Amino acid sequence: MMKLSHTEYPRPQLERDSYINLNGEWDLSHSPIGSETKKHYKINVPFSPESKASGLGNFILQPDEELVYEREFELRTDFIKIITLLHFGAVDYSCICFINGNEVGSHKGGFLPFYFDISSHIKIGKNTIQLKVTDPTDTGNQSRGKQKLNRGGIWYTPQSGIWQTVWLESVSEDYIKDIKITPNIDTESVFIQITTSSSNTTIQILDGDTIIAESSGTNTNIPIPNMEVWSPENPKLYRILIKTSGDTVKSYFGMRKFSIGFDGKFKRLFLNNKPYFHNGLLDQGYWSEGLLTPPNGEEMEKEIKLMKDMGFNMLRKHIKIEPLRWYYHCDRLGILVWQDFVCGGGAYETWKVAYLPFIGWKNKDTKYKFLNRTDEDGRNEFINEMDQTVDLLKNTVSLAVWVLFNEGWGQFDSIQLTDKLRKLDDTRTIDSVSGWYDQGKDSSELKSLHLYYQKLKVPKNESRVIVLSEFGGYSLKTEGHVYDENKLFGYKILPDKKSLEKEYRSLIEDQLIPLIEKGLSASIYTQVSDVEEEINGIVTYDRKMVKFDLELIQELNSKLVYK
Repeated sequence: MMKLSHTEYPRPQLERDSYINLNGEWDLSHSPIGSETKKHYKINVPFSPESKASGLGNFILQPDEELVYEREFELRTDFIKIITLLHFGAVDYSCICFINGNEVGSHKGGFLPFYFDISSHIKIGKNTIQLKVTDPTDTGNQSRGKQKLNRGGIWYTPQSGIWQTVWLESVSEDYIKDIKITPNIDTESVFIQITTSSSNTTIQILDGDTIIAESSGTNTNIPIPNMEVWSPENPKLYRILIKTSGDTVKSYFGMRKFSIGFDGKFKRLFLNNKPYFHNGLLDQGYWSEGLLTPPNGEEMEKEIKLMKDMGFNMLRKHIKIEPLRWYYHCDRLGILVWQDFVCGGGAYETWKVAYLPFIGWKNKDTKYKFLNRTDEDGRNEFINEMDQTVDLLKNTVSLAVWVLFNEGWGQFDSIQLTDKLRKLDDTRTIDSVSGWYDQGKDSSELKSLHLYYQKLKVPKNESRVIVLSEFGGYSLKTEGHVYDENKLFGYKILPDKKSLEKEYRSLIEDQLIPLIEKGLSASIYTQVSDVEEEINGIVTYDRKMVKFDLELIQELNSKLVYK
């Protein structure tokens, strides 16, 4: 029997007792679309079939092929309430769902959660679920991140199908559908908006097990007595208990404020009304056994804690949306998050995206052809997913910065979309164009630099906040812990650990630290871990080796602060 993974309640900021986890062993068939000849497997959900953790890992779904998942699940009388919802954390990319032979819904989009109301299709006792999945990977224009059928270098093994938790809940008619939590440290209060049909809703705010405030209604501003602010140094969280006549949910929040301010000389990133240097790492979120799916909750938590123990105070989640429990661990452990939107569009053309910027080439991203965004459906899908991503992560305490586009990949209309994003969420900073094809101060609040092959520097007379949103990438091959002994990729490959640490120290001490007094407000080193043949991680792809002495990283990180 396959080992059940990701058993924790998957939605920490809207948690209720009703919960059936459907991870584990499913039947899977794989075939060309429309073919009667199918290959049959057992698969360990929520790992995609391309991953080793799924129990398979022996094929890559092609654009003209289909996956069909099936399993039985049993429902007891005491579980069933008025409405039963079937949740999928993420399915890549397009799927149709059937319960007991009846179609209950379909979905497109590989990185966002969705659910179906299956109330009228279930029965007490045994039920069957079937999910049909297709995925164009990089032959389509949909958001897909760094997956590529022809993987290599900075492009990674693609995945398909279910890759986050599948679960059921059953709720009352007046159930709590959503919560929006907006803390305000200036007024020492929190505004809570609740989506429910109930006319009798109560709210309790708890500090530990002590109730410190109570209120009622669905739109209410609640003062927080003796308010304690959240920060990476003090990740203080308050608990919430919300009740209707038939439903009870638990949630949490932190009192914090992200803003941009002036320190008398430069614009800076502010946390809780004070300048705060964001010292972070690029985090791709790929795993050697599970690809985009972490092995389990413990490993997610362990990795975040390791980066925090090294002295980093931020992670840039790169072109991926994690399971919600990843953000929960960032909230409670105290590490800031820069969240990329997942990019898509037409083919990536290296000469446009990686070479032209280095000779000073500029381009208006309203000209869709240059950056391969001519497909209107693809652009509209990205815009729709912007809305969904902001809604999904709106209550994340640690989320400080939205990153709209990265290095021109699928970039379009960044000025217009930055304005849209600001209207969706005015509580966080926006890095509109990370890397290059900057559209100027009318677009981004940040001047966002990527520097790998040049000496680190900041522009003079820049009126925006200056951030180094990617740099470093120093690489070391760790024998016995690499994806491919013969194919290695890195921005600067060093021969041994001593050389790696010497070059890293010089980079941080001689180049990076002096830039803080010249206006630098954030730095993001590449990266947390190796990914396949890309060997520029602080830890190896299998997470078994840390390439640096922890004391060295801790020493240098202690200097990356405002004086």
